[in-house]
Amino acid sequence: MCVMQDGVIKKNLSRRFKIKGVFGQDDPKCMEEVVTRRLKHSIENPKGGFGELPDVIFADGGITQIRAVKQAIKKYNLNIPVYGMVKNDKHQTRALMDENRNELEISQNLMNVITKFQDTVHDTAITYHRKLRDKQVTKSELDNIKGIGEAKKKELLKHFGSVKNIKEASFEELTSIKGITEKLAKKIKEL
Repeated sequence: MCVMQDGVIKKNLSRRFKIKGVFGQDDPKCMEEVVTRRLKHSIENPKGGFGELPDVIFADGGITQIRAVKQAIKKYNLNIPVYGMVKNDKHQTRALMDENRNELEISQNLMNVITKFQDTVHDTAITYHRKLRDKQVTKSELDNIKGIGEAKKKELLKHFGSVKNIKEASFEELTSIKGITEKLAKKIKEL
C-alpha cells in the first residue's frame, strides 16, 4: 500500500501486508483483506501509523479489484471513491475506471502522477516479495536450533559452505567456529 498526499508520494506511510486470511492465489480476496485491515487501523487510531482515511483509493487492476476494495469499504459504511488503474498491453496504466466500468477522461499531468504512483506501488511490492523470498531461501535446519541466530548461521555457512557440510563436520571443527559452544555443537550433531 502506498500513499500520496497533495500529489507527493509519502514513503513513510507505505505499508506491506502479510496476507492472513486468504489461502491460495486469490488477488481480489487478498486486496479486500488488505484494504479492510488498513481502514480498520485508520478508524481505530486516526493519529496512528496509518494516518487518516483516504480521500480516494486507486486499485491496481480493473472491475474485479474495484469490487474487492468496495467490499472492504462497505464493511465500515464509508463513502470513499475507488478507481481501477486500467493497463495497456505493456502493463502501463492507460486510464482510470470507475465501478461502472466508465473510463475517466484525465489530463496528461494527472496521468503522469498516477503512473509515478503505480511505479512506486510496484517497486514497494517487488522489494517486499524479494525480501520474503530471500528470507525463505536462507532458511535452513539451523534455524530450528535455539542459540543459533543469523550471525552464527552465516559464520557456519561461510566456513563450511552448506548445511550438509556442517552436519558432516566433526565436533572439534564445529567448536572451532566463533560462538559455537560445545552445547551448540552437540545440537548441530543431532540434526
